[in-house]
Amino acid sequence: MGNYTYNSFTLQLEGLNVSNESVYPVFLFFFFSYLFIMITNVGIVVLIFNDKNLHQPMYLLFSNLPFNDIIGNSIMVPRLLVDILLPPSERLISYYECVVQAFASHMFGTTSHTVLMIMAFDRYVAICDPLRYAAIMTNKMVIKLTVSAWGVALVLVGILLGLTIRLNRCRTMIMNPYCDNASLFKLSCDSVFINNVYGLTFTVVLFTASIGTMVLTYTKITVVCLTSKNKSLNSKALKTCSTHLVVYLIMVFNGFSIITLHRFPQYSDYRKICMILFHIIPGSLNPIIYGIQSKEIKKFFSKKILPNY
Repeated sequence: MGNYTYNSFTLQLEGLNVSNESVYPVFLFFFFSYLFIMITNVGIVVLIFNDKNLHQPMYLLFSNLPFNDIIGNSIMVPRLLVDILLPPSERLISYYECVVQAFASHMFGTTSHTVLMIMAFDRYVAICDPLRYAAIMTNKMVIKLTVSAWGVALVLVGILLGLTIRLNRCRTMIMNPYCDNASLFKLSCDSVFINNVYGLTFTVVLFTASIGTMVLTYTKITVVCLTSKNKSLNSKALKTCSTHLVVYLIMVFNGFSIITLHRFPQYSDYRKICMILFHIIPGSLNPIIYGIQSKEIKKFFSKKILPNY
């Protein structure tokens, strides 16, 4: 117990185990990934709010995803880039910065679920009740859904981190490339039973609500498409729902990969990579997937991102 440091405000990040030969290739990969994420997602947010043709509920709700990707990656990736170039002993982070990073990381993951849930509701109304779509999906409803998506995530993550902040700390090593809630409460020598119970409940409730929403809405959408002879409706449903579903499945697959790898300590390096890719992959793919669907976004990509093609 003599080697323990109690309630230290300076923590150490274990980071990625990268060989000397791989430092710069790994750095450049994450750097250009971050650059791509920022250019595409900032561009899409600006495009949606500036182009009146995109002032539709579907695009306004979707704009929450790139905004979430911008915040989530900006909190995590720049710090990761700095740590890659530092020796492990110099990867120090203040406790308060670590808490902010953990909060932003969990907000990113939780909001990804809640935003995709409200987008599923929008697709459900558009396809299953098209005559009342304009009356239901008003600007007021879009604002309510957006506030709900962020508000629910804020409350759930706020309680999650609040339960961790109350604990005394007797360790200083964060066994991850960036801070998250589990890494923080593992620094404590107090009982973390409540944290484990709430964390498990948090995960089960979020995934159950998320998967349940997707199954329910897409089942009803499928039934409508199968019973409808309207080719235009079926084409629209296939086009909009397929992109939404692909984005959701990518996010869920990444999330379950991290949860599964937590159960196998011997694969800690793979878990660390999955944790980073959980931020980078959706942030990189979301603009591309939705860009394929939207003519306006496609034009933006062709002019700004690929000007020579």
